[in-house]
Amino acid sequence: MHRLRLAPISCALTAIFAASAPPVHAQSLIELYEAARAYDATYQSARSAYDASIARAEQAKAGLLPSVGLSASASRTEQELRLENVGSTNRTIPQESAGINATQPLYRPANWATYEQSKRQLDIAQAQLTLADQDLIVRASQAYFDVLASQDSLALVRAQKAATEEQLAFAKRNFEVGTATITDTREAQARYDLVVAQEISALNDLQIKKIALDQLVGRVNANPTPLAAPVVLPPPPTNVEQWVRQAEDGHPSIIQAQRNLEVAHLEVDKARAGHKPTLDAQLGYNVTNNPNGTSTSTSLQGIRVNAASIGVVFNMPLFAGFATENRVKETLALEDQSRSVLEATRRNVTQATRSAYLGLVAGAGQVKALEAAEASSQSALDANRLGYQVGVRINIDVLNSQSQLFQTRRDLAAARYNVLLGNLKLRQANGTLSEGDLQPINASLAAPGSAGASASPDQPSAATQSPIAPAPAQVAPPTGVTPPPVRPPTR
Repeated sequence: MHRLRLAPISCALTAIFAASAPPVHAQSLIELYEAARAYDATYQSARSAYDASIARAEQAKAGLLPSVGLSASASRTEQELRLENVGSTNRTIPQESAGINATQPLYRPANWATYEQSKRQLDIAQAQLTLADQDLIVRASQAYFDVLASQDSLALVRAQKAATEEQLAFAKRNFEVGTATITDTREAQARYDLVVAQEISALNDLQIKKIALDQLVGRVNANPTPLAAPVVLPPPPTNVEQWVRQAEDGHPSIIQAQRNLEVAHLEVDKARAGHKPTLDAQLGYNVTNNPNGTSTSTSLQGIRVNAASIGVVFNMPLFAGFATENRVKETLALEDQSRSVLEATRRNVTQATRSAYLGLVAGAGQVKALEAAEASSQSALDANRLGYQVGVRINIDVLNSQSQLFQTRRDLAAARYNVLLGNLKLRQANGTLSEGDLQPINASLAAPGSAGASASPDQPSAATQSPIAPAPAQVAPPTGVTPPPVRPPTR
């Protein structure tokens, strides 16, 4: 009765998800990464911040280049003149002026420090963009393999469901003919109901992973290409110290911290410039026209003045209420803070590189162990099925063997995907990850048009299968020695 209740639910969910996801051609990892690079809002934000930093760096040059201004004015003055023995009279005095003036900084240490800071800040923006690009590579790959892992999990659950259903039917037939007890049937029914529940959960997990991938790449129903058979993983890395040295030499986070320290040092120079003089060169040409004379003359004749000027302006600050001294103290403290941040960044990068290295090595070893476990679990299942047929094993032994085999295959697929991701994360940890590192992974995917080029939730991919091992050689017993008889295992 449980099977009759749960099976329609599973079938209905499968139909709903199939209807909502029309089949599309499979996309490679690089194809989906490029789509994410053009669509992902986080990366686009980092790109815009980098573009803004380029413009900000150009702005800093203004403190070193000349500034030129054009000015013009017109005014009208009403004047009342009182003359002795004559009385008062009114006079209108218009004035018009125009001029062009230029200033060239000759010695401004604060402006020069600002310009040097802008170059360091551009390096910081470049490092931040590199980190954003590396993060996008890992996020796109993670979402890609999450979908493949969920598809494999669903396909294996469905394969386990079919095998459990077959075992349930077998137990019922044996009970009807009297060769098995009702316990076998009930155990098989309980395991079948459990697998149906697992199938519903796997369906839901697959849809969540697909939504995450679609949102990242900006496509509907993205369909990642699975791994090709046989699965070939890159060899595990060697010499962790070389990876650490590589990280210390060029990790974007370390470069960013180094440039921040240099910016802080230049900020100290800017603060100390508050005690230093400034020197500017000025050049100007001004024209003043007074048609009715000036306010200081009684002549009504027009006066036009053309004045060209050139000079040097010197300014020396003497006292600013101790503001400059305290500004220097502030910037020195901030420089010490930046130096501590640089040291902490170095330590964090070293730790992250070592952790990623050890995780990748352990993951590669886990794949080897799970490949052997998958072959052993298959052999154990075959032996338990044969033992159940001849009466030396019970139904629960077969069911447990089935569960162990399918769980091992799920773990094997997940471990393989984790190794591929681990290679990318190791390069991200030591700061050398680039788009080119996706090429080897992309080359390990199934070729377009091949039988396994499109992942399916109904058929486990090559990632779930261990390599076919050669048949063990048959070793003959020594001459004159009778081999021991084979006995069924005792319970």
